[in-house]
Amino acid sequence: MRHITLNNGIQMPVLGFGVYQIPAEQTERAVTDALAAGYRLLDTAAAYGNEEAVGRAVRNSGISREELFVTTKLWVQDAPAEHNTRRAFETSLAKLGLDHVDLYLVHQPFGDVYGQWRAMESLNREGLARAIGVANFYPDRLIDLILNNEVTPAVNQIETHPFFQRADYQELMRERGVQIQSWGGFAEGRNDLFANPLLAEIGQGYGKSVAQVVLRWLTQRDVVAIPKSVRPERMAENFDVFDFELTDEQMAAIATLDTGSSLFFDHRDPAMVERLGKHRVDA
Repeated sequence: MRHITLNNGIQMPVLGFGVYQIPAEQTERAVTDALAAGYRLLDTAAAYGNEEAVGRAVRNSGISREELFVTTKLWVQDAPAEHNTRRAFETSLAKLGLDHVDLYLVHQPFGDVYGQWRAMESLNREGLARAIGVANFYPDRLIDLILNNEVTPAVNQIETHPFFQRADYQELMRERGVQIQSWGGFAEGRNDLFANPLLAEIGQGYGKSVAQVVLRWLTQRDVVAIPKSVRPERMAENFDVFDFELTDEQMAAIATLDTGSSLFFDHRDPAMVERLGKHRVDA
């Protein structure tokens, strides 16, 4: 496993396991299988409704806590944001059954982000969250947050896949010391990703699947990836991407797939802002 060094010196695996959209009743088994396959980075969120199952799998795994990198996320909080952020964090920590998380992210760039961030800075100083970061922040929101706060986010988890590659944004984040992390690395199969002729042809040359080519492409770009699966054989396949390397020509060819646009939704769309900004997680 390769590791990325975050801006506070903490080491983060470049490939992990995500549990978005895995039902709570299947999550413990899925995480157990993922840990058995070798994954050590686990990514969940209060909004996913499966933190308890992730925590059970971690505690029952027999793997030392120091070997694991556990991420969870804060949903939009009502005022007073600082107080409610700490309460939400304590709820997540209790559900996970852990004494700290390795990374705590602001899940959406809505609500009193600055109040939430101040509380997260305190959690970071206290060692309860070893690193703090954000998710779904576009460049303007990220730079404004950096300029007006004490701690620079260690990570920004954003939609990143072959059809929305975020290369320019990744470079901006690199300049600011923020690590890019991908969600939706397989684009949830949209644009017929798994049958894409270019990705399939590249994979054939290495005896690899399209999914493995995509994960290799992400990790070779130093993008942290968190693929999801409930099938042990697919988990193992997704983990097996460090025994080949894409050429410069292949990386350039994959770059031509970029549409420059989201395949899911726009966080700047007023209707989406209202939908996500008004939603509350019972935590």
